[in-house]
Amino acid sequence: MEHVHDVVVIGGGQAGLAAGYYLRRAGLDFVILDGREGPGGSWAEYWDSLRLFSPAEHSMLPGWWMPAEEGHEYPGARHVTWYLSQYERRYGLPVRRPVHVDRVERADETLRVLSRKGTWTAGYVISATGTWRAPHVPDVPGRDLFQGGQLHTVDYRSPEEFAGQRVVVVGGGNSAAQILAELSKVAQTTWAVRRPPRFLPDHLDGRALFDIATRRQRAEQSGARVPPGIGDLGDIAVVPPVREARERGALKTEPMFERLTRTGVAWADGSRMDCDTILWCTGFRPALDHLAPLELRDDHGRIALEGTRAVDEPRLFLLGYGDWTGLASATLIGVGRTAKATVAQITDSLAHRR
Repeated sequence: MEHVHDVVVIGGGQAGLAAGYYLRRAGLDFVILDGREGPGGSWAEYWDSLRLFSPAEHSMLPGWWMPAEEGHEYPGARHVTWYLSQYERRYGLPVRRPVHVDRVERADETLRVLSRKGTWTAGYVISATGTWRAPHVPDVPGRDLFQGGQLHTVDYRSPEEFAGQRVVVVGGGNSAAQILAELSKVAQTTWAVRRPPRFLPDHLDGRALFDIATRRQRAEQSGARVPPGIGDLGDIAVVPPVREARERGALKTEPMFERLTRTGVAWADGSRMDCDTILWCTGFRPALDHLAPLELRDDHGRIALEGTRAVDEPRLFLLGYGDWTGLASATLIGVGRTAKATVAQITDSLAHRR
């Protein structure tokens, strides 16, 4: 059976729900297809201790402020999962799950979205699948030789399973710092980085970072002098667990190793170290395999955009993959802005076509 809608949203996480909020307000006929078993997007799969950089009142989707989590200034991943679940219900968003989209194809004047659960045809498609399901691990020599455990951020849940182990944490971002902070309490840890980690000033949290990014964008748009951006200040937010780990000297780093051996890692100077587990906190790529039939990606895996609209396929929009799909669009507080602009553009286009 083929279902026909004005808009199909692929992905039922924070970006897909923000799009759904504005699609509902615009009175459009739409559906949200989500490949997961339950609500919450990737938040339901994050490690147990993860907390936002911002208080609840600065971490909301459009229309409904996130309630505070009792006893915590910064909400945890489980609280965010609950919030997204309630958000779906509050606005009656038409989420269908689990529906894993296999491919998106052109079909005359529409786009066709295919899955094992059925086919959907729409005038416009919003892809909001995020990055969590496309983890990146660098191609380091010896990865197949190493006989210990290798995990990515997506595999990590809690430090207890690593108690007493020798663990090498790889990567210079927030995930690496936060995970290492708690792992170092129960395991012998080594932090391997390609360049020294840059910590943001202690007083900056998510709300301040969003304000900095907003001021920078407005200056760029108005032609005024552009103030320093977040990237000029640092990469890692000093949340309380990271601050505590720094104070006890647990955040020392080593240069990135050159290769893996059968029992550990080796550096270019010939030094070696045995370890039990390597934890790759090395980031993600956009999860865009379902768009492969449209042949839009460049050599770097990106799709050329004007705003959130694909340059070479104007019926396709990308939402929530990072700054290249809108300022702070991969954050709870930032995705609403680009979702609103995306839906306004679709609404105008539908009105013109009709």
